[in-house]
Amino acid sequence: MMTPRYLVPFDTRHAVHRFTDVLIIGGGLAGLRAANAVDSHQRVLVVTKDVLRESNSTYAQGGIASVLDPEDRFENHIRDTLVAGANLCDADVVNMVVREGPGRIEELVRWGTQFDLEEGELELGREGGHSHERIVHAQGDATGAEIMRAVIQRTRSLKNVCILENTFTIDLLTHGGQCRGAIVSENGGPPMMVWAKETILCTGGAGQIFRESTNPPVATADGSSLAYRAGVQLSDMEFMQFHPTVLYIAGSSRSLITEAIRGEGAYLVDSNGHRFMPDYDQRAELAPRDVVSQSIIRQMQATSHPCVYLDLSHLDGRHVVARFPGIADLCGKFGLDITSDRIPVRPGAHYMLGGVTVDRQGRTSLPGLWAAGEVTSSGLHGANRLASNSLLEGLVYGAAAGGAASRSASEGDHEMRAMEIRHPATASTESFDIDDVRISLKSLMGRLVGVQRDGEGLQKAADTIRSFAAYAMNHQFEDEAGWELQNLLTTAAIMVSSALVRTESRGVHFRSDHPTHNDDQWRRHLTVQINVDGGYPQRGPLLEPDPVPTAR
Repeated sequence: MMTPRYLVPFDTRHAVHRFTDVLIIGGGLAGLRAANAVDSHQRVLVVTKDVLRESNSTYAQGGIASVLDPEDRFENHIRDTLVAGANLCDADVVNMVVREGPGRIEELVRWGTQFDLEEGELELGREGGHSHERIVHAQGDATGAEIMRAVIQRTRSLKNVCILENTFTIDLLTHGGQCRGAIVSENGGPPMMVWAKETILCTGGAGQIFRESTNPPVATADGSSLAYRAGVQLSDMEFMQFHPTVLYIAGSSRSLITEAIRGEGAYLVDSNGHRFMPDYDQRAELAPRDVVSQSIIRQMQATSHPCVYLDLSHLDGRHVVARFPGIADLCGKFGLDITSDRIPVRPGAHYMLGGVTVDRQGRTSLPGLWAAGEVTSSGLHGANRLASNSLLEGLVYGAAAGGAASRSASEGDHEMRAMEIRHPATASTESFDIDDVRISLKSLMGRLVGVQRDGEGLQKAADTIRSFAAYAMNHQFEDEAGWELQNLLTTAAIMVSSALVRTESRGVHFRSDHPTHNDDQWRRHLTVQINVDGGYPQRGPLLEPDPVPTAR
């Protein structure tokens, strides 16, 4: 079985074309910040698969981490990030992002973001892994929504920016070893060729690979998969961060219960009412996310219970409701009063740490392609993301990639014309039960590639995904559901192959058969990349045999 270079057949001689200076794929915080960084004389096209407000950025509850307290220091935030990252962060990148933080917060305020204030000053919270209060939040637990409101409003006012909503990016267009733009489908229509001098990938995460996830439905690993098919290098794909506290009520959708709730003093208790985190770590509920998630799984196993509970009953009820109005409303729909009732929670897939390899400007391994945000592996997070560093990364790298792409678009000879590229209709278009395979994949990944992993389970996952792919990847689907399934299978296969290779436990990657970590052998990054030859990848994780990710 061959993994196709492109998911759909096309012939650029008989296609609809559109041209722009800079194409931005993704309308979350990183993508919109990139759009704002492009020179006003250049045309920008932002393509997003849903409406602008439907992104992981909007659903971010906790806030943005930044050094704003006079008693805090950049060195403290840097150290906290490096410690959480399990000795796999790029120290220079951490230093750059942390030091840009205050300026990016000030910028958001100038753009109209209304952060929560206390006596006229920004109110600062604290979350797990942070040594100081440095989390800026808005409307209690709706930080992402408020930031996106302000940034969307500003971006829509830019005369050089055009936004295409409800437009799915199927693949990157490449020719002559460079990225030339992308193939998109607007409102379910036929493929359209978007040609760009420079392209910026900001497609977000991959949480929908798992059944238990905090991510919205749009987070289907599109960016990492289409980049992989184009021969772009990916890094650290074994590292998926699981949020420790996802609301667990049978039959309901999974919703994030923000880390900030533990920062305010909530306890984690088991089914017997025992507060168990001090048994596992001296930082208790304020330990980094990987520690808390693994502790919860162990306590669930010890008590033979499907979840644990957040207990806020010892805190001031009025403050709790004022600080977390969204969570209070959410739990109230299920008859839970968060001031007195325990909230059932368990870990769920939350943030993809691995992704497209980028440098400090957001440059990828493919000329003409840049990337920012959750779709990337920038070196900031290492093996475990420190709470509330993600929105900060999106801002810093969105600005960097947007500015760098803009400069590149203004330099050199960028001939704006449609290249002659053809991809034949060679695959099956028979009827296919997409939902059945998707549900089976999500269940498989939750069981075998979750918070705790082992070699036997990972190999079983790899074999099963390959069997799914043998049929699904040989189809040429005509709609978003099919393309999403192919993307989910592609990234899941890469994640599993990387997790098999890393035979140690580091950060969010816990191998029960290799429970310790070894800096002498494993303080390195695993990369995955394929050579594209004649329109087809030469080999990849959906082929036999699986490739071995390489270290860098």
